[in-house]
Amino acid sequence: MDNQNFSIIDLERHQTRDVKDSHLNGELTIVWRDWDKIIKNPQMIYVNSVNPGEIKGPHIHKNRTSYFYCIDGYMTLIIQDKNGLYHEIETNSTESKLVSVDNGIATAIINPSKTISKILVLADISWKPNDNEMENISFSDYDWDKWKIN
Repeated sequence: MDNQNFSIIDLERHQTRDVKDSHLNGELTIVWRDWDKIIKNPQMIYVNSVNPGEIKGPHIHKNRTSYFYCIDGYMTLIIQDKNGLYHEIETNSTESKLVSVDNGIATAIINPSKTISKILVLADISWKPNDNEMENISFSDYDWDKWKIN
């Protein structure tokens, strides 16, 4: 799925094998390589933990493009595009999906599960304290109730 303001990228996955007898022992997922042209020179990489049933955001990063990859649990990104339309991108740690959100696009992260979720975030511009790069906003016409955990 590609939109002018965000995109979902299927990441490359490889099975891994034991060095002694070659049985499958797991897999690796490639999130970034300097020659892939998916993420242009990430300057910041961090893990964002989201408690069960919680929402982070919504907010806008004025200058940076962010890339989200769920490494543990579940995540739903609510993205409001430049036309004011909402997009709900659901993924989890068993899927190899990288979601790219352009700068200037409003986004919220929801953990719709009953366990802590961890999201790997890569950004093309580093965050600095007091840089005023992020603006909190409100999706006042969005139905947040549908994500409540009973």
